[in-house]
Amino acid sequence: MALADTLAAAWYGQGTAPWWTAPLAALYGGVTRWRRRLYRAGLLSSVRLPVPVVVIGNVSVGGTGKTPLSIALAEALRARGLRPGVVSRGYGGSEAGPLLLDERPDPARFGDEPCLIHAAGTPVAVGRDRPAAARLLLDAGCDVILADDGLQHYRLRRDVEICVIDGARRFGNRRLLPAGPLREPLARLDEVDFRVCNGGSAEAGEVPMRLEGGTARAFSDGSIQPLEAFRGQRVHAVAGIGNPARFFDDLRARGIEVVPHPFPDHHAYMPGELDFGDAAPVLMTEKDAVKCAAFAPSQAWAVPVRAVLPDGFFDAVAAKLMQARRGADQR
Repeated sequence: MALADTLAAAWYGQGTAPWWTAPLAALYGGVTRWRRRLYRAGLLSSVRLPVPVVVIGNVSVGGTGKTPLSIALAEALRARGLRPGVVSRGYGGSEAGPLLLDERPDPARFGDEPCLIHAAGTPVAVGRDRPAAARLLLDAGCDVILADDGLQHYRLRRDVEICVIDGARRFGNRRLLPAGPLREPLARLDEVDFRVCNGGSAEAGEVPMRLEGGTARAFSDGSIQPLEAFRGQRVHAVAGIGNPARFFDDLRARGIEVVPHPFPDHHAYMPGELDFGDAAPVLMTEKDAVKCAAFAPSQAWAVPVRAVLPDGFFDAVAAKLMQARRGADQR
């Protein structure tokens, strides 16, 4: 078993973490605390943009549903008369940036998640220097910046913080990396504006969110059919996301016989990796599909999902943004 798999199993109660993870976790926690203190004291510089900034992130590693939430929030803000843009580090891509995504962005350059958000109709800029990337969105006419996966990126000041929680796995053993899955102590949750629980049972103070799908789109001709059409069939399920089991379990819950093919998050696929030696359908997440369009087999299907949250959540975020805008006008 690879080290990453050994650690993940220990984090979520299926083993014991190696002894050396405890001192490393203590060191990591100390560095994290001092880094935040330096930003708060102004000894590390941060950038304030002239428009409100919303950060969407998490305190644990792995997929929690940040990208679907970013897409849903951008759509909700547009419906409320705002012009949001998304800034991203562009994980999995080769582009250092800062650059705006063009009409047909290449996931190998820009990363899979930025391309997925862009395909949903939102301007996206990527770059290791996120404030510089965000300024490109301002030049493009955006009046709200959404920072995808930026909770620990303190160089970009923020007006609203949203932490997404995996409702099934929660926080594992509640320890810091590498002894546990936490990027920051759980006390950090007390500082964010909204805690969104993806799946599972939302606890007190958390906004419930679910990922809703139910259809599959053919790579061959773009046709759509319900996932129930695959009920009782044996399919190859491909997922290169933070928590592949979520995708596999959802398909199984629909009566589909799943042959799971988990890949690392942000995996760069090669054509041969989708050849499983038979003609069974291949179902993959939409995040994986954006990287496989050029070489996916004829029996491949993308399975899109959308984040569903209470309208009151979007109203509350919009209200905080308007408050932040008024505060900026008075500065």
